[in-house]
Amino acid sequence: MTHRVAIVTGSGSGIGRAIAHRLAANGDQLVIVDREADRGEATVASITAAGGEARFITCDVSSTESVQAMVAAVIGAFGQIDVLVNNAGIPGPGAQVDTFPDDDWDRVLAINLGGVFRCTKYAVPYLERSGRGAIVNIASTFGMIGAPETPAYAAAKGGVVNLTRQLAVDLGPRGIRVNAVSPGYVNNDMARRGESMTAEQAAGRWAEREAAAALQPLGRQGETDEIAAVVAFLASDAASFMTGAIVPVDGGCTATFNRGSR
Repeated sequence: MTHRVAIVTGSGSGIGRAIAHRLAANGDQLVIVDREADRGEATVASITAAGGEARFITCDVSSTESVQAMVAAVIGAFGQIDVLVNNAGIPGPGAQVDTFPDDDWDRVLAINLGGVFRCTKYAVPYLERSGRGAIVNIASTFGMIGAPETPAYAAAKGGVVNLTRQLAVDLGPRGIRVNAVSPGYVNNDMARRGESMTAEQAAGRWAEREAAAALQPLGRQGETDEIAAVVAFLASDAASFMTGAIVPVDGGCTATFNRGSR
Protein backbone atom coordinates (compact mmCIF):
# COMPACT_ATOMS: atom_id res chain seq x y z
CA MET A 1 0.00 0.00 0.00
CA THR A 2 3.03 2.34 0.13
CA HIS A 3 4.62 4.44 -2.59
CA ARG A 4 1.46 4.74 -4.67
CA VAL A 5 0.25 7.97 -6.23
CA ALA A 6 -3.51 8.38 -6.03
CA ILE A 7 -5.68 10.99 -7.74
CA VAL A 8 -9.05 11.76 -6.14
CA THR A 9 -11.25 14.13 -8.11
CA GLY A 10 -13.72 16.33 -6.29
CA SER A 11 -11.73 15.86 -3.10
CA GLY A 12 -12.13 19.37 -1.79
CA SER A 13 -15.10 18.29 0.29
CA GLY A 14 -17.48 15.52 1.25
CA ILE A 15 -16.94 11.95 0.14
CA GLY A 16 -13.90 12.90 -1.94
CA ARG A 17 -12.15 14.47 1.03
CA ALA A 18 -12.86 11.42 3.18
CA ILE A 19 -11.48 9.13 0.47
CA ALA A 20 -8.32 11.22 0.18
CA HIS A 21 -7.79 11.09 3.94
CA ARG A 22 -8.25 7.31 4.02
CA LEU A 23 -5.81 6.70 1.17
CA ALA A 24 -3.27 9.07 2.71
CA ALA A 25 -3.57 7.23 6.02
CA ASN A 26 -2.71 4.05 4.10
CA GLY A 27 0.53 5.63 2.90
CA ASP A 28 -0.44 6.86 -0.56
CA GLN A 29 0.73 10.16 -1.99
CA LEU A 30 -2.44 12.09 -2.76
CA VAL A 31 -3.29 14.38 -5.61
CA ILE A 32 -6.25 16.50 -4.54
CA VAL A 33 -8.25 17.58 -7.58
CA ASP A 34 -11.05 20.12 -7.38
CA ARG A 35 -12.42 23.16 -9.19
CA GLU A 36 -12.31 25.24 -6.00
CA ALA A 37 -8.80 26.06 -4.85
CA ASP A 38 -9.75 27.00 -1.31
CA ARG A 39 -11.46 23.67 -0.70
CA GLY A 40 -8.67 21.70 -2.34
CA GLU A 41 -5.95 23.45 -0.38
CA ALA A 42 -7.93 22.86 2.82
CA THR A 43 -7.92 19.12 2.12
CA VAL A 44 -4.17 19.21 1.50
CA ALA A 45 -3.63 21.08 4.77
CA SER A 46 -5.68 18.58 6.77
CA ILE A 47 -3.86 15.61 5.23
CA THR A 48 -0.40 17.06 5.83
CA ALA A 49 -1.37 18.00 9.38
CA ALA A 50 -2.16 14.33 9.93
CA GLY A 51 1.26 13.32 8.63
CA GLY A 52 0.29 12.45 5.06
CA GLU A 53 1.54 13.75 1.73
CA ALA A 54 -0.75 15.61 -0.66
CA ARG A 55 -0.67 18.18 -3.43
CA PHE A 56 -3.53 20.21 -4.89
CA ILE A 57 -4.13 20.61 -8.62
CA THR A 58 -7.08 22.59 -9.85
CA CYS A 59 -9.13 20.92 -12.56
CA ASP A 60 -12.53 21.10 -14.22
CA VAL A 61 -13.30 17.50 -15.17
CA SER A 62 -15.83 18.67 -17.78
CA SER A 63 -12.95 20.18 -19.80
CA THR A 64 -10.61 17.99 -21.85
CA GLU A 65 -7.88 20.61 -21.75
CA SER A 66 -8.14 20.96 -17.98
CA VAL A 67 -7.94 17.19 -17.45
CA GLN A 68 -4.96 16.88 -19.78
CA ALA A 69 -3.17 19.63 -17.88
CA MET A 70 -3.96 18.01 -14.54
CA VAL A 71 -2.60 14.61 -15.61
CA ALA A 72 0.51 16.26 -17.04
CA ALA A 73 1.04 18.09 -13.75
CA VAL A 74 0.72 14.85 -11.78
CA ILE A 75 3.31 13.13 -13.95
CA GLY A 76 5.58 16.15 -13.72
CA ALA A 77 5.38 16.12 -9.93
CA PHE A 78 5.31 12.39 -9.16
CA GLY A 79 6.20 10.53 -12.36
CA GLN A 80 3.45 7.96 -11.92
CA ILE A 81 -0.25 7.31 -11.36
CA ASP A 82 -1.34 4.15 -9.55
CA VAL A 83 -4.88 4.91 -8.37
CA LEU A 84 -7.63 7.05 -9.87
CA VAL A 85 -10.80 7.76 -7.93
CA ASN A 86 -13.40 9.42 -10.14
CA ASN A 87 -15.49 11.14 -7.50
CA ALA A 88 -16.25 14.63 -8.86
CA GLY A 89 -19.95 15.19 -9.33
CA ILE A 90 -22.85 17.58 -8.93
CA PRO A 91 -26.48 16.85 -8.02
CA GLY A 92 -28.23 19.09 -10.53
CA PRO A 93 -31.74 20.47 -10.01
CA GLY A 94 -34.73 18.35 -9.07
CA ALA A 95 -37.36 18.33 -11.81
CA GLN A 96 -39.27 15.97 -14.05
CA VAL A 97 -38.02 15.56 -17.59
CA ASP A 98 -40.51 17.91 -19.27
CA THR A 99 -39.40 20.83 -17.08
CA PHE A 100 -35.71 19.92 -16.76
CA PRO A 101 -33.47 22.69 -18.19
CA ASP A 102 -31.38 21.66 -21.18
CA ASP A 103 -28.31 23.50 -19.88
CA ASP A 104 -28.46 21.62 -16.57
CA TRP A 105 -28.78 18.30 -18.42
CA ASP A 106 -25.62 19.07 -20.40
CA ARG A 107 -23.71 20.24 -17.31
CA VAL A 108 -24.60 17.25 -15.13
CA LEU A 109 -23.69 14.77 -17.88
CA ALA A 110 -20.46 16.60 -18.70
CA ILE A 111 -19.23 16.48 -15.10
CA ASN A 112 -20.71 13.29 -13.65
CA LEU A 113 -20.19 11.01 -16.63
CA GLY A 114 -17.90 12.95 -18.96
CA GLY A 115 -15.48 13.58 -16.10
CA VAL A 116 -15.09 9.84 -15.52
CA PHE A 117 -14.41 9.32 -19.22
CA ARG A 118 -11.88 12.14 -19.52
CA CYS A 119 -9.90 11.43 -16.36
CA THR A 120 -9.77 7.73 -17.16
CA LYS A 121 -8.76 8.31 -20.79
CA TYR A 122 -5.77 10.45 -19.98
CA ALA A 123 -4.66 8.52 -16.87
CA VAL A 124 -4.82 5.05 -18.46
CA PRO A 125 -1.32 5.03 -20.01
CA TYR A 126 0.21 5.73 -16.59
CA LEU A 127 -2.10 3.34 -14.72
CA GLU A 128 -1.05 0.64 -17.18
CA ARG A 129 2.62 1.48 -16.65
CA SER A 130 2.07 1.13 -12.89
CA GLY A 131 1.48 -2.61 -13.17
CA ARG A 132 -1.18 -2.47 -10.45
CA GLY A 133 -3.41 0.33 -11.62
CA ALA A 134 -6.81 0.68 -9.98
CA ILE A 135 -9.76 2.88 -10.84
CA VAL A 136 -12.68 3.37 -8.48
CA ASN A 137 -15.66 5.28 -9.82
CA ILE A 138 -18.22 6.85 -7.52
CA ALA A 139 -21.63 6.01 -8.93
CA SER A 140 -24.88 6.18 -6.95
CA THR A 141 -27.87 4.09 -6.01
CA PHE A 142 -29.77 6.55 -8.22
CA GLY A 143 -27.84 5.04 -11.13
CA MET A 144 -29.07 1.55 -10.20
CA ILE A 145 -32.75 2.20 -9.52
CA GLY A 146 -35.31 4.78 -10.56
CA ALA A 147 -35.51 7.88 -8.37
CA PRO A 148 -37.95 10.77 -8.67
CA GLU A 149 -37.05 14.03 -10.43
CA THR A 150 -33.43 13.13 -11.20
CA PRO A 151 -33.31 12.57 -14.98
CA ALA A 152 -29.81 13.95 -15.56
CA TYR A 153 -28.23 12.67 -12.34
CA ALA A 154 -29.74 9.19 -12.73
CA ALA A 155 -28.74 9.01 -16.39
CA ALA A 156 -25.17 10.10 -15.61
CA LYS A 157 -24.72 7.74 -12.69
CA GLY A 158 -26.33 4.89 -14.62
CA GLY A 159 -23.76 5.62 -17.29
CA VAL A 160 -20.98 5.46 -14.71
CA VAL A 161 -22.24 2.04 -13.61
CA ASN A 162 -22.08 0.52 -17.06
CA LEU A 163 -18.98 2.43 -18.11
CA THR A 164 -17.30 0.81 -15.11
CA ARG A 165 -18.19 -2.65 -16.43
CA GLN A 166 -17.09 -1.76 -19.96
CA LEU A 167 -13.77 -0.35 -18.79
CA ALA A 168 -13.15 -3.46 -16.70
CA VAL A 169 -13.47 -5.54 -19.89
CA ASP A 170 -11.07 -3.40 -21.91
CA LEU A 171 -8.57 -2.54 -19.20
CA GLY A 172 -8.32 -5.84 -17.33
CA PRO A 173 -5.96 -7.33 -19.92
CA ARG A 174 -3.86 -4.18 -19.54
CA GLY A 175 -3.44 -4.76 -15.80
CA ILE A 176 -5.93 -2.14 -14.60
CA ARG A 177 -8.85 -3.01 -12.33
CA VAL A 178 -12.01 -0.88 -12.53
CA ASN A 179 -14.75 -0.97 -9.89
CA ALA A 180 -17.47 1.35 -8.66
CA VAL A 181 -19.07 2.25 -5.36
CA SER A 182 -22.72 3.31 -5.29
CA PRO A 183 -23.43 5.35 -2.16
CA GLY A 184 -26.94 5.72 -0.86
CA TYR A 185 -28.03 8.58 1.39
CA VAL A 186 -24.83 9.99 2.86
CA ASN A 187 -24.19 12.77 5.36
CA ASN A 188 -22.33 14.63 2.66
CA ASP A 189 -21.85 18.37 2.35
CA MET A 190 -22.74 18.22 -1.37
CA ALA A 191 -26.30 17.65 -0.22
CA ARG A 192 -26.08 20.39 2.41
CA ARG A 193 -24.56 23.14 0.31
CA GLY A 194 -27.53 23.53 -1.99
CA GLU A 195 -25.64 26.19 -3.91
CA SER A 196 -28.59 26.84 -6.22
CA MET A 197 -31.16 26.89 -3.38
CA THR A 198 -32.16 29.30 -0.67
CA ALA A 199 -31.34 28.39 2.93
CA GLU A 200 -34.95 27.34 3.47
CA GLN A 201 -34.95 25.17 0.35
CA ALA A 202 -31.65 23.55 1.36
CA ALA A 203 -33.01 22.81 4.85
CA GLY A 204 -36.11 21.30 3.33
CA ARG A 205 -34.08 19.12 0.98
CA TRP A 206 -31.94 17.95 3.90
CA ALA A 207 -35.04 17.04 5.91
CA GLU A 208 -36.33 15.05 2.94
CA ARG A 209 -33.05 13.12 2.77
CA GLU A 210 -33.16 12.36 6.48
CA ALA A 211 -36.73 11.11 6.19
CA ALA A 212 -35.94 8.98 3.14
CA ALA A 213 -32.87 7.48 4.82
CA ALA A 214 -34.97 6.60 7.85
CA LEU A 215 -37.08 4.34 5.62
CA GLN A 216 -34.10 2.22 4.57
CA PRO A 217 -33.17 -1.03 6.34
CA LEU A 218 -30.41 0.55 8.46
CA GLY A 219 -32.59 3.59 9.10
CA ARG A 220 -29.96 6.32 8.77
CA GLN A 221 -27.70 8.19 6.41
CA GLY A 222 -24.16 6.90 5.95
CA GLU A 223 -21.02 8.78 6.89
CA THR A 224 -18.40 9.77 4.34
CA ASP A 225 -15.81 7.63 6.14
CA GLU A 226 -17.98 4.57 5.53
CA ILE A 227 -17.84 5.18 1.79
CA ALA A 228 -14.13 5.91 1.93
CA ALA A 229 -13.40 2.60 3.64
CA VAL A 230 -14.93 0.63 0.76
CA VAL A 231 -13.18 2.75 -1.87
CA ALA A 232 -9.83 2.20 -0.14
CA PHE A 233 -10.44 -1.56 -0.13
CA LEU A 234 -11.29 -1.63 -3.85
CA ALA A 235 -8.19 0.40 -4.62
CA SER A 236 -5.97 -1.90 -2.56
CA ASP A 237 -4.16 -5.12 -3.38
CA ALA A 238 -6.61 -6.88 -1.06
CA ALA A 239 -9.18 -6.53 -3.88
CA SER A 240 -6.77 -7.87 -6.51
CA PHE A 241 -9.37 -10.27 -8.02
CA MET A 242 -12.16 -7.69 -8.18
CA THR A 243 -12.95 -5.80 -11.37
CA GLY A 244 -16.20 -4.72 -12.95
CA ALA A 245 -17.94 -4.81 -9.57
CA ILE A 246 -20.63 -2.32 -8.61
CA VAL A 247 -20.70 -2.19 -4.81
CA PRO A 248 -23.70 -0.53 -3.14
CA VAL A 249 -22.84 1.14 0.17
CA ASP A 250 -26.35 2.26 0.85
CA GLY A 251 -27.77 1.01 4.13
CA GLY A 252 -29.73 -1.59 2.20
CA CYS A 253 -31.87 0.76 0.11
CA THR A 254 -31.28 -1.13 -3.18
CA ALA A 255 -32.05 -4.43 -1.45
CA THR A 256 -35.62 -3.59 -0.45
CA PHE A 257 -38.98 -2.77 -1.93
CA ASN A 258 -39.97 0.04 0.38
CA ARG A 259 -43.69 0.59 0.66
CA GLY A 260 -43.30 3.78 2.67
CA SER A 261 -43.67 7.24 1.21
CA ARG A 262 -41.11 9.98 0.54
